Amino acid sequence: MHIKIIFKPFLSPIATFLLVMVFLASCGDSHKKNAKNTNIQSKEFQDKLVEANKMYVKQESDEIDQYINHRGWNMTATGTGLRYMITKKGDGEPAVAEKFARVKYKISLLDGTVCYSSDSTGARDFLVGQDHVESGLHEAIQLMHVGDKATIILPSHLAHGLIGDENKIPPKASVIYDIELLAVH
Repeated sequence: MHIKIIFKPFLSPIATFLLVMVFLASCGDSHKKNAKNTNIQSKEFQDKLVEANKMYVKQESDEIDQYINHRGWNMTATGTGLRYMITKKGDGEPAVAEKFARVKYKISLLDGTVCYSSDSTGARDFLVGQDHVESGLHEAIQLMHVGDKATIILPSHLAHGLIGDENKIPPKASVIYDIELLAVH
């Protein structure tokens, strides 16, 4: 006895094609939904980081203000958060970008720890607006004239940031500069 099996497709070719297209489209939608969810989660994470950073900057600013008030200093704040006070007025030329500034300095932390001093290293020259020094130092030095002495407080984002200088200045530390502008050349 011969048995002949005839295979009949369950779906017509058109129905099979449509089913495959729906499947592929749903995969694409799933990927888009996942990408959208990832973007939403990433945005939420970024928003939380920004908010946490704002809170830290405010807290650090408050600590600097308390430090200044405790000492009775009359400091000027810039839009970036730098605080400065000219303690001795000079009569020389101003420091400007793309000129070298020669400075004497003492760098300390808010707790009084002296980190660096030109007494041990000698005066320092740097190209204003160009060299690899703290961004706050570039800003502050351009507020000075040759012969000026100043006290400058740099919040961490203008000093050594999240990691410190990996030597004497710890992570997220505000620094105080007692600085004298000796020359501009």
